[in-house]
Formats: sequence, C-alpha cells, structure tokens
Amino acid sequence: MLPFDISEYQNRLSETKQLMAQRGIEVLLVTDPANINYLSGYDAWSFYVHQMLMIIIDEAQPIWIGRNQDGNGAKKTTWLSSENVIGYPDYYVHSTIHHPMDFIADILRGIGHGKRYIGVEMDNYYFSAKAYAQLSKHLCYATFKDAGLLVNFVRLVKSDQEIEYMKRAGKIADQAMKNGVEYVRTGLRECDAAAKIYQSIIAGTDEYGGDYPAIAPLLPSGENTSSPHLTWTDRMFKEGDEVIIELAGCYKRYHVPLARTITIGTPSEELKRLSPIVIEGLNEVLEAVKPGLTCGELESAWCKSLKKHGIEKESRLGYSVGLNYPPDWGEHTASIRNGDLTILKPNMTFHLIPGLWFDNYGIEISETFRVTEKGCETFTTFPRQLILQDPFSYTNQDGKIS
Repeated sequence: MLPFDISEYQNRLSETKQLMAQRGIEVLLVTDPANINYLSGYDAWSFYVHQMLMIIIDEAQPIWIGRNQDGNGAKKTTWLSSENVIGYPDYYVHSTIHHPMDFIADILRGIGHGKRYIGVEMDNYYFSAKAYAQLSKHLCYATFKDAGLLVNFVRLVKSDQEIEYMKRAGKIADQAMKNGVEYVRTGLRECDAAAKIYQSIIAGTDEYGGDYPAIAPLLPSGENTSSPHLTWTDRMFKEGDEVIIELAGCYKRYHVPLARTITIGTPSEELKRLSPIVIEGLNEVLEAVKPGLTCGELESAWCKSLKKHGIEKESRLGYSVGLNYPPDWGEHTASIRNGDLTILKPNMTFHLIPGLWFDNYGIEISETFRVTEKGCETFTTFPRQLILQDPFSYTNQDGKIS
C-alpha cells in the first residue's frame, strides 16, 4: 500500500535527522498527521485521537504510537517493522483520568530516552497544551525543544514522484471545477454545487480515483464573496449572483488548489474592472518565477502590477502546498509575501491566490504551480478568466441542467 519506495522514506528520515542534529534534538515527537505520513506512509482518519511518530536520532526506524485499534492500519500502510508499531489501550481515549501522553512518556523512559533532548511540534493543531503538560510532568529530566515545522521544511522540495501525484491531483481539480461551475445556475442551490464538486473530487478521473481534501470546497456567493472562507448554504442561486469556488484536487493526500470566480448573467462593473487586473497580475507573477528568487521578490512583482491600477492587497499572495490532512492543505512554511526570504528551488510547489476582497464583493482566480529549472509550470488547465454563466439555465424534473 506504500505510495513511495521505501528508499524515499529513508531519505526523508535522513534529512529530518540532519535537521534534528543541527537543532540539538535527540528524540523528535511528530504529531502532525501529514508529517507522520511523510516519514512513515501512515494514512488513516485516526487523527481525532492522540497519535505520534517517534524519531530517535540513533535508531534506524521510527516508532509509531497510536490507539490500539489503529495499529493494524499502521502495519498495513507504513514501512515500519511490526515491533515498531505500538498501540495504547482504549481507556486512554477521551478520558479525564488517563492521557495518551502518559503512555508515551512511559515508553520513552522504558527504552532509555527519558532524559534526552526532545523536540515537539509546539504550534501544531494536533499537539495540545494538555499533551505538552503531561509529557513535561512525566519526563521531568528531559529537555524539551520546539521542533515546530522541522519536518514541514523537509517537505518543501518535492520528489519527482510527489510531483507526479500533484499532476494527477491537478487533473482532478480541473474536472471538479468544470463540474462545479456547471451547477452554478439559477434554480440550483449552493449545496447542489458543493455536492457535485465533492463527488468529482472523490471520484477523480477514469485513470485514478481522488481522495478527500484537507479543506471543504469554499463557495461564497452574492455579498458573501467578500468573505473568502465561507462554505455553502441551501440558498438558491439567482441571476446577477457572483460566486467564488475554491477547491482542491487530492491524490495520495497531495493537493492542488484552484479558485475561480463566476457571475450568473452580466458581471458587475466592479468585476469587469477587477478581473483583467487580477489576471494580469497573476500572469506577471507566474512569468517572474524562477529558481534563486525569494518568495518576497515574487510578491513584489504582484505589488508592482497592482500599483499601476491604484490597488493594494494586505493578505499574502500564496503559500507552499502539497501533502496534508484537515484542516489545511498549506504546508505552513514558505509564503509569497513581503519579507519572506525563502529561496525558490526546483520542485517547490505553491498555491498562488491573488484574491481581492472588499466590503460587499470579492474575486479569486488562482493557480497552483511548481518551480522548474528555468521558471514554473501550473498543474491545472482550467481557463484563467472570469466565468460568465447563462442566467436562463435551470434544472428540469430529472435534475438535469438545461
């Protein structure tokens, strides 16, 4: 079931250990499910309980620790030996008396690592304040260090196999956007469009199936397009609506996000003015991409383009993207924004989303790209334009668009 050769996992582990050594970390406790997957292959919806991949700098294999009933899943989806898969009893799950970190601390002490320099992912959704408190309580002779984003930065440059998976995710994103746009029609509801998008994302293409994305499809319409992270309601689309769709194709947990803006009927004067500005700026940033530039320099190309039209954008322009689990497909490392000194390298991948949001409306037209040896290439082919939808389309009794 492994999506990569074992040698690739071992190379990732080696790079992680090099960073551990640089930071003076002897034991790394990985709790981000994307990082666990990246280093071991583990893939399951079990991250609602505490689980961990333990990287010991002088041990050849990591140790997976999680809920006992998830142990077989770890044996089936990872490259680890069975003895390196350890499950804790179910009385540790959602208990006010017992905590999984008590169990993990006992393991560390039992194998002689209770007094070492231990790195934890401090600013991670899946590592709670209680988890840190319990580890600190039971490992009072250990020295804890913040290892947040250590593995994330190893993930920043993708392998050729990872790029191939993202290309497949891009094809899924194209198909999902095409099908979603078709359901932005008078007589249909926002939830109908969302359902069609989800169906397309999971069904994938004829060649390969899709996976659940880390973020639900975002689907604000009307004045709600001023708020980029709204999802959908059961509101019915009507003539004159502006609708934003932001989604991601997902394959083997690798994401390719894509956003487009649609108008049902004649677009507003604001969108007529803004859409060519956004597309021009997006194209200029993509043309500027090349190895050796910094993320901040890319953002400068966007600002220069916007300045010609008297517009400013406060939020970041994009971010690194790839392997992930809910609640986010971003990697939390490099951002395309002022001051980010991350140097672009071949096979880095970014979601470039030059969205503009105002009091009563907004616009998003995005692309996900990879840095190549000389420039960049995008993962999707969906038309880069403001999409105009026929306002007189409707659904018949069979639920078909006509």
